[in-house]
Amino acid sequence: MSAPAIDGTRTVHGTCHHDCPDSCGWHVTVQGDGPTAQAVQLRGNPDHPYSKGDLCPKVNRFLDRVYSPDRVLHPMRRVGAKGEGRFEQITWPEALDEIATRFHGIIAEHGAEAIMPYVSAGNQSLLSIMFGDRFWHHLGASRVVGALCGATAGAGSATTNGTGKGIDPSELAHSKLIILWGTNTRLTNRHLWPVIDGARANGAQVVVIDPLRTITADSADWFLQPLPGTDVALMLAMMHVLIRDQLVDQPWVDAHTVGFADLAAHVAEWTPARAAAVTGLAVDDIERLATLYGTIRPAAIRTLIGAEHHEHGAMFFRTLTCLPALVGAWRDRGGGYARSVGVWSNEVLDHGALTRPDLLAGRTTRALDMVHLGRILTGDPDALADGSPVKAVVMLAVNAMVSVPNTALVRQGLLRDDLFTVVHDQFLTDTARYADIVLPATTQIEATDVVTSWGHLYIGWNEAAIAPQGEAVNNSELHRRLATAMGFTEPALFHDDLTALRDALPTIDLEQLRADGFVRVPYPDDGRPFADGVFPTSSGKVELRCDTLAALGQPALPTYSTPAEAAFAPRFPFALLTPKQHTRFLNSSYSHLPKHGPLEGSPFVELHATDAEALGLAEGQCARVWNDRGSVELPVRLSERVRSGVVAVPWGWWSSQHADGNVANSLTNDTITDWGGGVAFWDTQVAVAPA
Repeated sequence: MSAPAIDGTRTVHGTCHHDCPDSCGWHVTVQGDGPTAQAVQLRGNPDHPYSKGDLCPKVNRFLDRVYSPDRVLHPMRRVGAKGEGRFEQITWPEALDEIATRFHGIIAEHGAEAIMPYVSAGNQSLLSIMFGDRFWHHLGASRVVGALCGATAGAGSATTNGTGKGIDPSELAHSKLIILWGTNTRLTNRHLWPVIDGARANGAQVVVIDPLRTITADSADWFLQPLPGTDVALMLAMMHVLIRDQLVDQPWVDAHTVGFADLAAHVAEWTPARAAAVTGLAVDDIERLATLYGTIRPAAIRTLIGAEHHEHGAMFFRTLTCLPALVGAWRDRGGGYARSVGVWSNEVLDHGALTRPDLLAGRTTRALDMVHLGRILTGDPDALADGSPVKAVVMLAVNAMVSVPNTALVRQGLLRDDLFTVVHDQFLTDTARYADIVLPATTQIEATDVVTSWGHLYIGWNEAAIAPQGEAVNNSELHRRLATAMGFTEPALFHDDLTALRDALPTIDLEQLRADGFVRVPYPDDGRPFADGVFPTSSGKVELRCDTLAALGQPALPTYSTPAEAAFAPRFPFALLTPKQHTRFLNSSYSHLPKHGPLEGSPFVELHATDAEALGLAEGQCARVWNDRGSVELPVRLSERVRSGVVAVPWGWWSSQHADGNVANSLTNDTITDWGGGVAFWDTQVAVAPA
């Protein structure tokens, strides 16, 4: 809601919508009223209990995004070749009529499943990411399953604990040992770092485990740098040491776990020496890490989702969540495992009331894997489930040509003459350049919505501070307009935003949330969801042995496996990392803006000096990085942040910022994860040579 006007201005509550665990509260200062009102300042909300008034460098300049001269403000129709980026302005009625006509024609000839919505996390607000499901259910379109990020981590930990939830990350304030495993906290979870610093001031040790030396690693008490994708081997060796040295909390294990004897026998062969050979770490370091974890209480392991981007990404989280059980960490305040607090799965959010799967009316529609977009659009029969082609795709909150793996294959699909493509976005992105119709999207300060955080315990209200710029509409209004154009009459398709939010949040006082700007969701006061030792598994215990996994064809016990991509190592000897490392980027959302991309320089490839010398490459020289999926030419940056045998190409840059028009994801692996429906971005092998 708006605060009282002062000197002709008013202040409006808002919440950041980005794909980030921090979900910061903000205030927008607005001058004027009605359609001509102007946002003149956006600052962090000092009363927000988690972000406390601090915003990141990306969002601090959010008004530059809102008022960018490059925004798409009107519907547009393609007049040039696909990918050329030439469009003409049209009216909303013209755009909707063309979309409806094409949809009806496709349905008549191929069926509704030939139409595919493709929605990602460009805006994680409830209405933005889920309201449109009502329309697609009613239409009977193909369903997109899996996710580029997040789902695999939750699925992996759920096989151990029955849920993806862990302790409230703010409880790390009470920890004495904090292991940051596969998370660059200072960059991607910045508001948690003061909590960690506070714990360290009270005597906590901070250990960072990551294949890349990040700014978080530089701030740690101790940094361990295993080879990419070998973390499970390290975890198994830690279990070996904990059991061998009798550092297991046996009474807690006996009372609250199943399968300990099987696990103990299984890890007996995983000596630190064996793990050292796999991970590239020293035997003494593995011994020391296990001993620290087994002797210091409270001990907490904090991770995010980066490590899920391997073929065996779910097994990473499956194995990692066994460690707190072995040392009884769950019984200590400040102990356990912290990744997500699971607000999306909390009782406060009624997914069905928002997405309305009942509108399928008994129909069963095919499921298409999100990570296989390129395979789907190029007609791969295995990716298409039943073999029938996708004839129309609608892209929402996603720049697929930058953020989806195997980009060359995605481009090949989008170039099809018989594919009708609609993109709803704020800018003419790399993806929008291939669209037949581009529709203008609102920014966060132009739409009312609710944001549920997965990194802290506060739901945030976002009030529209200004009217939509130009003819932009938010995702819910877009789908109401599509329903009208299609001639649909189902009342649920036309619910207004407040009605939909009330239905989705039945236990939340929406007016109070709107007035205050945030509300804490139900969670234990001490942040420990399993303090009583009861877990939401079929056994009610931590499942060190998971028979459900065995029934699915996966190992019942935590198991290290090499990825299929490793077979390409003789031809492509370098492991490729594509990290988020820019302070002014958020995935692909900011690199094109003048105060973001240019201030980060330009794309590059990081090489260890030893490898560069062997390849005949020097600092700044142009290198070709390639595999069978694609090729990228980049200047070399000599670096101690990567190990020998590993290269890193930070992602988020658009094609126009690359000399050859290719991007980091031109190279990446689109293999689906072991379970959870994620993608093996980081199991990618490449070769490097002078360009």
